[in-house]
Amino acid sequence: MPLYLGVMSGTSLDGLDIALIEQQDTTRLLGTRYLPMPEDLRSALLSLCSSGPDELARAAIAEQQWARLAAQGINELLQQHNLAAHAIRAIGSHGQTVRHEPARGFTIQIANSALLAELTGISVVSDFRRRDVAAGGQGAPLVPAFHQALFASAGSRRAILNIGGFSNLSLLEQDQPVHGFDCGPGNVLLDAWIQRHQGLTYDKSGAWAASGHVQPQLLQALLSDPYFQTQGPKSTGRELFNIDWLDHHLHALPPLAAADVQASLLELTAISISAALTAAQPNSEALLVCGGGAHNLALMQRLAALLPACQVSSTDAHGVPADWVEAMAFAWLAHCCLEGIPANRPSVTGAQGLRVLGAIYPA
Repeated sequence: MPLYLGVMSGTSLDGLDIALIEQQDTTRLLGTRYLPMPEDLRSALLSLCSSGPDELARAAIAEQQWARLAAQGINELLQQHNLAAHAIRAIGSHGQTVRHEPARGFTIQIANSALLAELTGISVVSDFRRRDVAAGGQGAPLVPAFHQALFASAGSRRAILNIGGFSNLSLLEQDQPVHGFDCGPGNVLLDAWIQRHQGLTYDKSGAWAASGHVQPQLLQALLSDPYFQTQGPKSTGRELFNIDWLDHHLHALPPLAAADVQASLLELTAISISAALTAAQPNSEALLVCGGGAHNLALMQRLAALLPACQVSSTDAHGVPADWVEAMAFAWLAHCCLEGIPANRPSVTGAQGLRVLGAIYPA
C-alpha cells in the first residue's frame, strides 16, 4: 500500500501539521502529529514576511530549524505507527510561505527539503507553487484539486472552505471544472489583534469577538479594499492583509474598544467568505469547513446565518477531520508529482495549462 506523509505549516504560524495517508484509488488518513511552533522560530518566520537586514542568512537559518522540527515530528509519527522510513514513498512538504507575490512573478516557501530528506531518510517533494506561477498562475490555492478528489458528490453543488490565516474556497459542481480562490483574511487579523491586546495566539471559539459589537464604519472601510471587489483567479497573503493594514484604517476613525475591533474583524472574515461564495456559486447546497477556523464557533455561526440556504458544517461531519485536510493535501500532491499527474487547476489559478507540481529531493 503506497504511504505518503504531508507536512503543512500555514500562515497562522501556530505549528506543523503532519499527516500519514494511504493513497490508492482513494485517500485514507492513517495517522497525525502536531508540533507547536517554537516561539523563536515563529518570530523568525514572521520577520521574514517583510524586508529586513541580513534576510538571506536569517532565512537559511530559519529553514534549517523548520526542517529539523518537521523531521522530529515525522520520526515520532513513524515510531508511533511502528513504520520504517523505507515504508514511506515520499514526504509532501509545503514549507513555510514567507512571500507570496504572483503579480510580480514569485512565491517563496522555505523548507530546506534536502535537509529534511537527510534527517528522515525519505524522499521529499516540495516547492509545489512555483511551477504554477511560472506558468502564469497564482500558485494558490493548490488544494481545490484535492478537495474535488475527496469531497465531490454526484448531483451536489457544494463548496469546501479552508480557514487558516487566510480563507480559500473550492467550488464543486458535477460535470464542471473545479473553481476556487482566496477570499481574504481568515484568522490572520483576528490572531494579530488578540496577540496585541491579550497576549494570546488566537481567540478560542471566537469568544472575545462575540463579546464585542461590530462597528459598521470600520467594517465598511475594511471591505472597501479593492481585493474584495475582484473575481478569481486570485490569491493573497500577509503582503496585503496585515496589522499595519488594519492600523491604517483604525487611524482614520475615532478610538474603538478592542473587543469591538475583534468583532468587526470576525464579521469581515464571515462577510468576505459568504459574499464570495454567493457571487461565485449561487445556490450552493453545502459548505464544508476545514482548517483552524472550523473551531471558531462564533465564525461558524455567522457563516450559517449569512448563508441560510446552505448547510454549513465542519468536514468532520463528512468523515475527514478538519484539522488535517491541508496536510493530507500535500501528501496527495507528492503522490501526484511522483506519478506524473498534473495537480494544478487552471480554472483556479489562471495558469496557462495543467502542470505537474513539485521538486523531488531523493532520499
